[in-house]
Amino acid sequence: MRSGSASGVLVLVAGPEHVPALLPLIETHALFERATATCTEETLKAALAEPSAGLLAWLALDERGGPIGYATATREFSTWSGKPFLHLDCLYLTETARGAGVGSLLFDAVKLFATRQGLDELQWQTPDWNVAAERFYLKHRASVTAKRRFRLDL
Repeated sequence: MRSGSASGVLVLVAGPEHVPALLPLIETHALFERATATCTEETLKAALAEPSAGLLAWLALDERGGPIGYATATREFSTWSGKPFLHLDCLYLTETARGAGVGSLLFDAVKLFATRQGLDELQWQTPDWNVAAERFYLKHRASVTAKRRFRLDL
């Protein structure tokens, strides 16, 4: 399932069969954000295989078919607007893929999906220290809202 390609890069809609390529990217992304990924191959495969799980994923491959980036999203509902929106959970590129337009290909694939689903809003967060990500999103005409993200392990 192709959602876009340019300059030798291919962006695919990822399914369970792509988990072996996705999981190392997810783990590296977590380390980049000073965290630890605990998702297992089995859990990720199940989430991508089951539509009710709500996980969507895109995988960027270089000209040799090697994984160089990914994006994941879930559909959510805003009680403030009274409408569903797409939550971009992750967008990550390997260090060598940054600055080459790969992030834009992934971001465009996510935006296209949201538009085709009739969603008119995309939300996400990034660490406040990730200035490069902030520049990337502002370049794509995103606006910034001041909030803090909290989490509670149960």
